[in-house]
Amino acid sequence: MIDALKNWKLHAIVATLVIVSELIGMIQFKVGPGMVILLPMLYALIFGILLTPKFLKIAKDKDMIDASSLITITLMLLMARYGTLVGPTLPKIIQTGPALILQELGNFGTIFLGVPLAIWLGLKRETIGAAHSIAREPNVALIGDIYGLNSAEGRGVMGVYICGTVFGTIFYALMTSFAAALLPLHPYSLGMATGVGSASMMTASAGVLVTMFPDMKDQILSLGAASNMLSGLYGLYISLWMSLPMTEWLYRKLYRLKFGVPAPEREAKA
Repeated sequence: MIDALKNWKLHAIVATLVIVSELIGMIQFKVGPGMVILLPMLYALIFGILLTPKFLKIAKDKDMIDASSLITITLMLLMARYGTLVGPTLPKIIQTGPALILQELGNFGTIFLGVPLAIWLGLKRETIGAAHSIAREPNVALIGDIYGLNSAEGRGVMGVYICGTVFGTIFYALMTSFAAALLPLHPYSLGMATGVGSASMMTASAGVLVTMFPDMKDQILSLGAASNMLSGLYGLYISLWMSLPMTEWLYRKLYRLKFGVPAPEREAKA
């Protein structure tokens, strides 16, 4: 990490991306009855992708590795900031009680959307790793422990994890913007829904909501931070005890329905 801190090229790239993105500023456009908002964080992500060795080759592999090692520091600062928001609004968070806890069940949506789509695309046991959750770090560890990351389930969860890392923040920010503009849901509900267990996705999504509902800024950010923390605390147990068995069951049913034969059995863990 010391080497990463001394990588002045990396710091210069990051500073340039931040300045350019902030100069572009927020972009709003109407979609139907609502408004879609694009924040500078999205531009910085897209510009950062364009600078990688796959495209403009300005950022080298070493710069990307150094940047990855510094993410923990930046997220610590971000979480400390969110922690200061949770305290003053704690009574409001407690009032939401069951809603804040039960919102974790929304993760089952990945099963009922993801498993049929994966089967339709022709995936086999990769489906289980890919569709049982949004595949963040705790879920990768869970699949690795149960099936092994070299298994079909491991390839599935890693595929979604990588896609989520590259595109997840952009996708979540845009989805939140459309949901806030088009769906009849209270901003507090959307604020809770931003806490999916990923700090970067939550930040991008909550930022959109705060821009659209500035009068509720503190409540939205505190609910998002509390929801994100709870997702990290008991989301793993929801995945272990409920999501994985449900995904296995649905996978077997749909596989037989599509291919007319029993689903492949689990590989022996390497």
